[in-house]
Amino acid sequence: MPFQRDKAELENKPFDRAMLAAFAEQVRAGGGGQVADLGCGPGRVTIHLEGLGLDAYGIDLSPQMVAEARRSHPHLRFEVRSMTDLDIEDASLAGALAWYSTVHTPLTELPLFFAEFHRILAPGGHLLIAFKAGDDRVHLDHAYGHDLDLDVYRFPPERVAELLRDAGLVEVARLVREADAREKTPQASVLARKPEPPA
Repeated sequence: MPFQRDKAELENKPFDRAMLAAFAEQVRAGGGGQVADLGCGPGRVTIHLEGLGLDAYGIDLSPQMVAEARRSHPHLRFEVRSMTDLDIEDASLAGALAWYSTVHTPLTELPLFFAEFHRILAPGGHLLIAFKAGDDRVHLDHAYGHDLDLDVYRFPPERVAELLRDAGLVEVARLVREADAREKTPQASVLARKPEPPA
């Protein structure tokens, strides 16, 4: 991720906080356990998850972002890894969060991510994914004060839910909200659960 967002951004996003709180409550209700913030950037949501009572740690592809997260939150664990090759034990996590960390990924590649998320979640574990709602791609040459060469993808929420189902994850809740003053498109999040095997 080529920029660091305002650390207080979540303070102005009540619906986003509500979905994160619901995710945390579901993880705690299932007995708790480790939660991975996948594509954590500078750790601003990882620390929020800790504040919600979760045993959270962060993973990001960018060494620079992980270094910043470690500097900002030295008591939390952050690791450099790819979301498609997480090197996490099968069925070991109580929860996984992908908070806008797939926005630079084409829709056709999401099944690779979702299969990996399914693999690492324990039965009964929860996944929360947030993304920009829509059905198009925007190319950025300059944004956030930097020159860029970056594509941003918007996904139809119903298609994301369908791909999650295809990966073996059951939708629990979905939220779609209108853009706020700093955004250009509606935003969406989907909470899903890895089913437990039949008794």
